[in-house]
Amino acid sequence: MIYDDALNDIIENVTKTTKNVKDEEVTQMTKMLEDVENIFVMGLGRSGLVARAFAMRLMHLGLSVYVVGETTTPAICENDCLLAISGSGETSHIISTTEIAKGIGSKIIAITSYPESTLGKLSDIIIQLQGRTKIDAENDYTSRQISGMHQTLSPMGTIFEISALIFLDSIIAQMMDDLGQTEKDLKARHTVLE
Repeated sequence: MIYDDALNDIIENVTKTTKNVKDEEVTQMTKMLEDVENIFVMGLGRSGLVARAFAMRLMHLGLSVYVVGETTTPAICENDCLLAISGSGETSHIISTTEIAKGIGSKIIAITSYPESTLGKLSDIIIQLQGRTKIDAENDYTSRQISGMHQTLSPMGTIFEISALIFLDSIIAQMMDDLGQTEKDLKARHTVLE
């Protein structure tokens, strides 16, 4: 079944992608998130859902966090951080928002597949989570097969988005340890209005 092949392909690619993140990058990122006054997160489409999930976990840690675009999101300031998730690093709304935050003097963390992208160039910390490769854009099926390069079975940006979700949940685990928080502490901040 394609299902089994796709499942194995996704797991293999996500594992390969997340293992490429260096410990120093994790330390830089967690330190920045722990040291700033407010954390602002953003992404569009499915990356936006990943950003929201991360924002929820940061709130569970007791940190001050906002999702860009919500009506209750305040102004970003110099002592704040914007974490932007964009596979391409070229999404126009993400870029324009990041330029505003950078102009104010906020710290910028980019989660992207392309460190040399516009988003990457604007960022203080870049976490590269490799999404689709150039060969995946190749339309010539025969050329790919002859060269031994096969297209992933995961649709569109799946590898990037799932990798980002798993990576950011792992960041939360690291921050729990850094901040001396337990699951009981996080659960105490979980919504009771559901």
